[in-house]
Amino acid sequence: MKTDTLTVPGATLYYEVRGAGPTLLLICGGVYDAAGYAGLAERLADEYTVVTYDRRGNSRSPLSGAPAPQRIEEHAEDARRILAAVGAEPALVFGNSSGASIGLDLVARHPELVRVLVAHEPPVFDLLDDRDHFAALMSEVEQTFARDGAAAAGAVFGAGMQMRDGSASEDESERIPGGAEASPELDPELAAMMGRMAANMEFFIGYEVPPFGNYCPDLPALRAAGTRIVPAVGADSAGEPPHRCGLVLADQLGTEAAVFPGDHGGFGSRVDDFAAQLREVLHG
Repeated sequence: MKTDTLTVPGATLYYEVRGAGPTLLLICGGVYDAAGYAGLAERLADEYTVVTYDRRGNSRSPLSGAPAPQRIEEHAEDARRILAAVGAEPALVFGNSSGASIGLDLVARHPELVRVLVAHEPPVFDLLDDRDHFAALMSEVEQTFARDGAAAAGAVFGAGMQMRDGSASEDESERIPGGAEASPELDPELAAMMGRMAANMEFFIGYEVPPFGNYCPDLPALRAAGTRIVPAVGADSAGEPPHRCGLVLADQLGTEAAVFPGDHGGFGSRVDDFAAQLREVLHG
């Protein structure tokens, strides 16, 4: 594995490159960083040049100024910058959760850069019939964060999302890389990642959840793109809001959603099966 950093407007991005072959960019969501995709990347590096990175404001990709509400558009530009830094031809892209939303915006703005996008459970709530509920929820999260802090805002978010018996959609404490396949004792690298995830929570709740939750993809641009877009959902997350978003997105794009093992965090809890399914979908 090779690691490097890239200075971009407003931040310094940390990224990792594994393997050889066509470029496959993995975009994480929530409180995750590049290490959250380590297991998936290692299983795919025999066929692809797998690129992972810490999104701006998270873990090893510090902002150059004070935290501020994040924009999907800026994060999509970061993905473009990472692809340019590794010298990729039109790439394959996989994104989970808000990483999938970032992938959608990247394709809408730069379709020539992406051959295939697999968008796994993007939280594009504006496409749902109950979009008003989620718009109100994002507003409540934002107001609660300003008034009472991250813990209180996280509780509001979790209750409103109603995922896994009311847990927040990005509470990935049980969805660590390797999941059930991992050793019950955390190795130092995994323990370090869990510490970074915990540190990312305030930034996620306060500066990403409200604006990212209000993001609406540019459907006309996506339909016009030459990119093959594959919305994806988890086999075990039926009925959860991001799963519903994946199904509606597929319908809006005139295609069918691919079903992946596990739930919203299946890339970590079912890593072997997930990697096999992603390989199959990328092959088309």
